[in-house]
Amino acid sequence: MPFLHGFRRIIYEYQPLVDAVMCVLGLEEGDSDSQEDGVISPEDTSGPCSSLVALLERESQSEVFVEGISYALFKVAEKGLVPAAEILLHYGAFLNFEDPVSYYNPLHISVLRNKPEMVKLLVGRGADIEKRDRVHESSPLDLATEEPERLLCLRTLLDLGADVNARDKYGKTPLLHALACSDGLIVHNTENIQLLLQRGADTGAVTEDGDTVESSLVFLVKEALEASEEDTAEIGNFCVKTARLLLTHGMDPSYCKKEDFEPSLTHTTLEHFDHLFPLAVLLIQSGASLVCSHHGNSCWSGYSLLFQRLQTALRHCSEQSHASELLEQAEMLLDLARVNFPTLHVPLRVDLPAPGRDSHPYAQALADLHGRAVAHDAGPPPLQSLCRIFIRSHLEPWPLDDKVKALPLPDRLKDFLLPELQYTPKPGWDCFKPQQSQR
Repeated sequence: MPFLHGFRRIIYEYQPLVDAVMCVLGLEEGDSDSQEDGVISPEDTSGPCSSLVALLERESQSEVFVEGISYALFKVAEKGLVPAAEILLHYGAFLNFEDPVSYYNPLHISVLRNKPEMVKLLVGRGADIEKRDRVHESSPLDLATEEPERLLCLRTLLDLGADVNARDKYGKTPLLHALACSDGLIVHNTENIQLLLQRGADTGAVTEDGDTVESSLVFLVKEALEASEEDTAEIGNFCVKTARLLLTHGMDPSYCKKEDFEPSLTHTTLEHFDHLFPLAVLLIQSGASLVCSHHGNSCWSGYSLLFQRLQTALRHCSEQSHASELLEQAEMLLDLARVNFPTLHVPLRVDLPAPGRDSHPYAQALADLHGRAVAHDAGPPPLQSLCRIFIRSHLEPWPLDDKVKALPLPDRLKDFLLPELQYTPKPGWDCFKPQQSQR
């Protein structure tokens, strides 16, 4: 087996040279990553660098010299010792040497250990910035997106020209990689995602399996619904922050692939609006379509989803105050939607309990809310609302704050164009709630 052969070669042939290199640098195999970048100065001829040069001169005729110093380069890159790496490269260390256990090369390991100066050195000397490892198909940029602590390396790679939209053999881009590695609890890759978007990451990328930025968020949203109250709030906070970033850069949250029976982010959110209220507000304020933007209302209607969820939630309400809150939230979402749409295209038929004939405790309240929506849609929209919608549509994508404030208009008109700035969530409305918390 090549793996065993390579491993045996390390132990029996060139590991002694690697050990000697690490020894003159004052490091031992397995040492903690305590060395700082650049701690060894090339000008310090009486220090470790001069000892390293002397060692390499003595060993330069060894049959395994290049392999030994190449593996030593991998170890030095892991520690971020730039001067030592420069010496090893000067003596012929192979830039793309692969560790026979992990199959990572020096550039990969320097990214994993967040050593941006080492990244600069290796790429500057010709390391393949797009090189993928043979196990996971991850590029250096993919690895840099995995954890927020690697933000410096991520920025460095992008500055050096790494392709922000490069795809692996499955079609996954660095942005999709960053989202897939985020769980909203331990890993909050918000800053990494923001940087990728600022550098041109495509929010419309799709993998061979059909994964998208929206499906990644839908997955996390569903995880939040099943989590504990504390974890749900934490995941929800991440989802809202990430959705805001993606919406700013053109994500369509209402696009669903009906053929795969995968609901869109808007569909999922409105289907559980009482648990995901902050995200529902964000999507509606950003102008998300209340019908499927791919198939139209033949696929789903946000209005119908809202009333279906409201009907179910009210049926299980044990407190009048909670029922009033649910009705108020639903009506508020409808009011927010009218800021971007002149009419809500209320369906002619909505399956609601009939007051006086149905046992539903809030049948009349549901009928009244639906009646107000129908009446609002029946009349022509006010001219001022049509003007607001027209102006806002020409300022997209969302957010519109800075664009509106830059318009040569009186402050009063700017406030009218940005009613979302007047929205203040009531206590308890600003976080996700798990399904188990249903009162």
